[in-house]
Amino acid sequence: MDRADIVHQNFLRRVAARDLPPGAAPDGPLSADEARSIYRAACLTRVLDLQSRKMQKAGQGFYTIGSSGHEAMAAVATALRPTDMAFLHYRDAAFQVARAAQVPGQTPARDLLLSFACSAEDPISGGRHKVLGSRALNIPPQTSTIASHLPKAVGAAYSIAPAARHKPEHRVLDPDGIVCCSFGDASVNHSTAQGAFNTASWTAYRNIPLPLLFVCEDNGIGISTKTPPGWISASLGARPGITYFHADGRDIYETFRVAREAAHHVRNKRRPAILHLETIRLYGHAGADVPTSYLPRAEVEAAEADDPLLHMVRMLDAAGVLPSADALTLYTDCHGEVADLARDVVERPRLRTAAEVMHSLIPPKRPCRTGNGPAPDARAAAFGADFDSLDAPQHLSKILNFTLTDLMLEHGEIVLMGEDIGRKGGVYGVTQKLAQRFGRDRVIDTLLDEQSILGLAIGMAQNGFVPMPEIQFLAYLHNAEDQLRGEAATLPFFSNGQYTNPMVLRIAGLGYQKGFGGHFHNDNALAVLRDIPGVILACPSTGADAARMLRECVRLAREEQRVVVFLEPIALYPMRDLQGDKDGGWMTRYPPPGERIDLGQVGQHGTGTDLALVSFGNGHYLCHKALPQLRAAGIDPRIIDLRWLSPLPERSLLEAIDGIPNILIVDETRHSGGVAEGLMALLSERTNARVARDTAADSFIATGPAYAATLPSVDSITVAARALVSAPV
Repeated sequence: MDRADIVHQNFLRRVAARDLPPGAAPDGPLSADEARSIYRAACLTRVLDLQSRKMQKAGQGFYTIGSSGHEAMAAVATALRPTDMAFLHYRDAAFQVARAAQVPGQTPARDLLLSFACSAEDPISGGRHKVLGSRALNIPPQTSTIASHLPKAVGAAYSIAPAARHKPEHRVLDPDGIVCCSFGDASVNHSTAQGAFNTASWTAYRNIPLPLLFVCEDNGIGISTKTPPGWISASLGARPGITYFHADGRDIYETFRVAREAAHHVRNKRRPAILHLETIRLYGHAGADVPTSYLPRAEVEAAEADDPLLHMVRMLDAAGVLPSADALTLYTDCHGEVADLARDVVERPRLRTAAEVMHSLIPPKRPCRTGNGPAPDARAAAFGADFDSLDAPQHLSKILNFTLTDLMLEHGEIVLMGEDIGRKGGVYGVTQKLAQRFGRDRVIDTLLDEQSILGLAIGMAQNGFVPMPEIQFLAYLHNAEDQLRGEAATLPFFSNGQYTNPMVLRIAGLGYQKGFGGHFHNDNALAVLRDIPGVILACPSTGADAARMLRECVRLAREEQRVVVFLEPIALYPMRDLQGDKDGGWMTRYPPPGERIDLGQVGQHGTGTDLALVSFGNGHYLCHKALPQLRAAGIDPRIIDLRWLSPLPERSLLEAIDGIPNILIVDETRHSGGVAEGLMALLSERTNARVARDTAADSFIATGPAYAATLPSVDSITVAARALVSAPV
């Protein structure tokens, strides 16, 4: 017999016989109504687990990781407010069911069954995945990536205090609210979790408000790997700045009392806490998992005999809240209720087409306040001594600084965060003076942890801010890329567009820095960014374009709720000259604040008709630098600046090269996995032109004199262009 059926039959037999496990007497502030509500939520959760297995066996359901043994989370939910945002562990159906009882008009059993069935009517994901979550219950859906939701929970908790001061237009969290974040004991060992704990501790240690309740559900095992006894209390019990609480998940009276104490501490002290909740895992990890294949049968049976639902029946009976016979009736009534719901749910429509699946990749637009931009006197005050420089030619980094200043003046919900961006003004000075202009609420010097930087941005975005996090170097992103891939980009997808985390992530990247840093400061690999569905990747080449594109990126984030990556070519930050020393050929003037470059609009330079040079970033600069040699060879090319690398600006690009017989792609990313691969496919499918590419080698970048040895150059562009134009047709 399946272990789930064994647990079910044991419950029926033992409650009928009043053969209940021994334990502490009910004691604490839990009211009779609250206790009955928690027990009903626990029963529904248990029955839903059983139904999910029946549905899977019948080919009607697709998910069986259950919550049995973790029913005490219903008591945790009851101890919190339904307006407190909750980022939940995947075993927390009891939390969602109990919270639904706090909010009128909810149908949690039906909602979860729709999710099991992957129905398009599933109210959270629209049939895309079985995830816990509900907009009405303030529970954003979580993916299954282990511990990846912890950094954004830190960010959401951090956002509450500055949101109370600045009141972003789309704020959702109450000024006295808290954030709850739950996870399993095995997740504690993940580096992402450790980073989140450290960030929370670091923040609290600096006396910065962080109303965050971590809940560790310790069932002693991760799939088949045991958690050493005492490890969780030893690991979590003495974190600086984080108060530790412990409760026995078999005792809902103790769980409620301790959870309420922990929530009161977090809410009133505005400091983080950890609730270590000891639980039991029943059935195994998921439906296909057989726990007796890796655990002694006696150990499995001992856990089943200690069933938390049996403890609830004993305690409610002892407290005079619910006689055991009535508790058994309530349990069997839940079976009938869920079975009736399931018969209807399995007939509900499911997603069928690619268009239906992809519908929520791009979040919906939202209404935003409009204005006429910052007032002249406000600009003059903010820019200070820089105000007189606005009309003079400038290099890229200075124009970016001007742009950020104007954007932050216009949109009070924009916040910057990153390493060294405040007092120092960033490694390359792009954010100089912004901390003095806008204060530490809006220019946040973070600790050195890219996961925490992106988590802070994701969490603040869910409370109405428009974050502009900075990653110092592209190579450093790879420590944290799952925060983009597994969290930021998937949130609208798995919530059917109900939850979003718009942001503009600024990254200094690409190559051509002379003699500095090697690969770790010159990274030309963009594949990890270009293959994330829904993420926009922008890369400017000139200062004027950077200003106009960054304004568009902020509009995309603010109004269209998009996740945007703005890649800034490091080597072009200080670039002033083009053809000769001090010619100033690459400097531009700062465009008026209202000017933007629309998403997907390429730049076209020149009117040549026999060759198009298609490039971006440093490659665009090199194409212009190669013009004298090309013209000396009798070639007057048209230069196309892509600007937008994902999604590729297909329509605008095809219009810009229409009728050109030869196209040379100059791509500073790698030959394998680089931007040119997508361009080659597009141009071969949609044009009759002859196409060639000049790319970087499949190599890391060296430091010292060989800094550009593996990258396209003026000479390589000239050679490739001449070969392409002169090749026989």
